[in-house]
Amino acid sequence: MSTAAPIRRSARLPSLARVVAPLIEMAETTARLVRDLGRGARPATTRGDPATMPVVRSSTAEPSRRPPHPAHPVRPALLFRCGPDGSCVSSPVMTTPTLHTGRLLLKPYTPADEDGFVALFQDAQVSRWMGDGPCAESEDRALFGRIFSKVYAQELFDVWAVRQGGRLVGHAEIKPSPSPDVDGHEIVYALAPAAWGQGFGTEIAQTLTSYGFDVLGLTEVHATVDAENAASLALLGRIGFRHVRDTVEDDGSTTRVLTRSAGAGNAGADQPR
Repeated sequence: MSTAAPIRRSARLPSLARVVAPLIEMAETTARLVRDLGRGARPATTRGDPATMPVVRSSTAEPSRRPPHPAHPVRPALLFRCGPDGSCVSSPVMTTPTLHTGRLLLKPYTPADEDGFVALFQDAQVSRWMGDGPCAESEDRALFGRIFSKVYAQELFDVWAVRQGGRLVGHAEIKPSPSPDVDGHEIVYALAPAAWGQGFGTEIAQTLTSYGFDVLGLTEVHATVDAENAASLALLGRIGFRHVRDTVEDDGSTTRVLTRSAGAGNAGADQPR
């Protein structure tokens, strides 16, 4: 882990021009973001790209930027680092918050999580329900890298490592759905098999849904689930999601689209399953 050198009293202060330049860059970046968001453009949907971690067997696409909302201002947060030679470098500050459930911690990934992330999605019991199924290890490692270089760096959406007692046991996210059959945000979560059967899935799904309503200001939250994934369908039903439609995928399988509206009941959400 790299650390910054301590500030010395004799260190030369950066020139005004070097300090102002990053501020100008920030203003220009903000203007570009405002123009992009104003167009409301969404990328074309493609299938088979694991870059966005779709929920169960859904179509995939490069993620769109999150919509403007008071909890996520359009102006990107930038951190300025100035060296003793007067040079200043700006970099995005990832703003995904840490969330707590009754027993779990949802915290942004760190580079040290790579092996745990890859192990989770290389597990056939997990990957069979994610996207188009199992991927090569190299693809999962590349995907992990894009969480930092793309998702966090561009503040595309929120992605978390799920920890229990300091141990990585799952993955969670909420994002604009890449599926053409879903107009809005969907939740994504995965748990290691060793963590199944303890009610953790219910805690994660409920926390993501509440985050969508309370922080992102959504009126609906969606999920897309393989029709054969009975456990996830039952879990989402218990916390207030309703089945709204089915979609037949290219391989002949069926994906179920579920939706929960703000204010809908969530009977049974506090019961471990």
